[in-house]
Amino acid sequence: MDNVQAIQTSKQTFYQAQNNEIELFQTAANNQVPVLIKGPTGCGKTRFIQHMAEVLGRKLFTVACHEDLTASDLIGRHLIGDGNTYWQDGPLTRAVREGGICYLDEVVEARKDSIVAIHPLTDDRRILPIDRTGELLKAPDDFMLVVSYNPGYQNLLKGLKPSTKQRFMALRFDYPNIETETQIILKETHCEMSLAKQLAELAHHLRQLKEHDLEESVSTRLLIYAANLIKQGINPLSACGAAIAESLSDDLAVVEALNLVIQAKLV
Repeated sequence: MDNVQAIQTSKQTFYQAQNNEIELFQTAANNQVPVLIKGPTGCGKTRFIQHMAEVLGRKLFTVACHEDLTASDLIGRHLIGDGNTYWQDGPLTRAVREGGICYLDEVVEARKDSIVAIHPLTDDRRILPIDRTGELLKAPDDFMLVVSYNPGYQNLLKGLKPSTKQRFMALRFDYPNIETETQIILKETHCEMSLAKQLAELAHHLRQLKEHDLEESVSTRLLIYAANLIKQGINPLSACGAAIAESLSDDLAVVEALNLVIQAKLV
């Protein structure tokens, strides 16, 4: 595990491991096991996948899923150009043809036909049928399917079926502890240690608050924004108000309450 983490320091995108997720992901990749990553917004899911693609030396095809995403958007479609009809591969098909990691971010946002389209790639067949061209693609050994979602947004209408979940090995992500988050802020912004620690402690405190009924808690990403603003000379309270409080809520009363907490913790 120590040897794996050491790879990140020189050439790869920085990622600070929290547990044994790097080792688990590498093992899954080596054994052609699809991976599901679940965790709150801004906890490092996408950064982790980018880092692992670089560590493994694989191409990364990222799809930001949304409610209008169809199976054709993933697989491909016929287009018309210069008076002719031609086929254009979607990102999933490209990943299968060329090898690499296909990452479906917030997969629960996609339409149901999109979910069904990935099923043949998540069992021992590892195939992708393309009905419109009559092709049946066999995924190469270095193809890997990874999906992610935020369990906090799940409801009866948006969520993966158990039959889909059980096609994946799952990794649960969460926000880092104070020490780890301090190091992440330092690495990403090169700010003063005291500021990085203050912001990490502030985030830890805000994440404990339940009475404000926030849809999302403060992410590491927002802390990095705040640190960069402060480094550029913005007043810390103004920087945190803009980067944290205003980003977490549109409710004026909630924003004011968050700013009071920020003021108490940064003074």
